[in-house]
Amino acid sequence: MKIIFATKNNGKVKELKKLFKENGLENIELLSLNDLGENVAIEETGKTFEENAIIKAEAIFKKFQMPVISDDSGLIVKELVDKPGIFSARYAGKNATDFENNSKLLNDVKHLDNREAYFECALVYMDKNGKKFFANEKCYGEIIDEPRGTNGFGYDPVFFLREFGKTMAEMDSEMKNKISHRGKAFKKLAKFLKG
Repeated sequence: MKIIFATKNNGKVKELKKLFKENGLENIELLSLNDLGENVAIEETGKTFEENAIIKAEAIFKKFQMPVISDDSGLIVKELVDKPGIFSARYAGKNATDFENNSKLLNDVKHLDNREAYFECALVYMDKNGKKFFANEKCYGEIIDEPRGTNGFGYDPVFFLREFGKTMAEMDSEMKNKISHRGKAFKKLAKFLKG
């Protein structure tokens, strides 16, 4: 079975392929937007992660008529009034790098006493008939003063999990998949796909 993962983020694709393998779903061939060689520009006009995930899934499904997995996820810092939120990937500007986004975030939180934050992942799967399955998961932590670790991507190096004494970027991928917002949402999807 082939499923399109509506992303160009190779980090996400790698995570999901590993998770599928761990859950006995090696028979699923996961295709990213990079694999399809299509430059699909989808305007994410939703006001929530879930709305954006649905917009992406429906656009890709309409174009390719194949099962689709789509997620929208990001970081929310409570004291920044829910920022970066749905703008996590472009917090420092339209084509911002992870480094630029992290730098802006660290600058924005430096005056805060409370740096509690959470990652949220809203995932939608559309089967070949267009029927939808949803999963929404969160992972709680706090923002530290400077990046630590080289695993992961996005805000992982500045997202600290007190109970593990590590940032998300200091964890190996196995541990990250167990506790991360995306890992937990993908696990629900894997369970669903196994029936």
